[in-house]
Amino acid sequence: MLTVISPAKTLDFETAPTTRRATQPAFLDAAAELVEDARGLSPDALRDLMGVSGKIAELNHERFMNWSTPFDLDNAKQAVLAFRGDVYTGLEAETLDSAGLAFAQKHLRILSGLYGLLRPLDLMQPYRLEMGLKFANRGGANLYAFWGDRLTRTLDRQLGKSGSRVLVNLASNEYFKALQPKALDAEIVTPVFKDLKGGKYKIISFYAKKARGQMARFIIDNAINDPEALKDFDVAGYRYSRDESAARELVFTRDTPP
Repeated sequence: MLTVISPAKTLDFETAPTTRRATQPAFLDAAAELVEDARGLSPDALRDLMGVSGKIAELNHERFMNWSTPFDLDNAKQAVLAFRGDVYTGLEAETLDSAGLAFAQKHLRILSGLYGLLRPLDLMQPYRLEMGLKFANRGGANLYAFWGDRLTRTLDRQLGKSGSRVLVNLASNEYFKALQPKALDAEIVTPVFKDLKGGKYKIISFYAKKARGQMARFIIDNAINDPEALKDFDVAGYRYSRDESAARELVFTRDTPP
């Protein structure tokens, strides 16, 4: 069983990593091509493309200009420890022990606009390049065109090695669209997290993102390789709702945030 999550805009390259174990991204050469294309954009062009402030555009222009290989622990950091944001607040990867990191390395994947597909301990240098951007590149009009079916084919091979042909989708729609589900020889299971608001259970983005990270951590802590075990998720007040769920969409509801 594999689980996919999204990356985060917020990064932490200041805090020392909790492990020296590190691996290299599978699509590093492809990432270098995208970096080369991004270097052709001025800070003003990046600002318009990303819809960010001039300061953030300058920062990311500098990141692209400084990006270089080979990656090592002096110039890069393990992806699962470098990303911050709501999903990673829920995941709390910095508290994983060696066994937890080993399980995550085998069963967790991070979808990325720049790096394509990352294992938790794959090294990365700082960047911002969201999958849904209309970033014209040598592969086409956007990043979906650039990655094509490469991520799907790679995931399909890795699913075969995971011990279960189940893909748990904890990624956002923007990132999951980079995959081609019909080409995967897999059962796709999507957990959904809803909170009670105005008398109805609704997806509230902030809470749902954190819950995706908490679910990923639940899978790691319990070494889950059977989707039925996902229904036992009972973190932060969420409970599995049989009535709200479908065969491949597991809904978890909560009445009051902690």
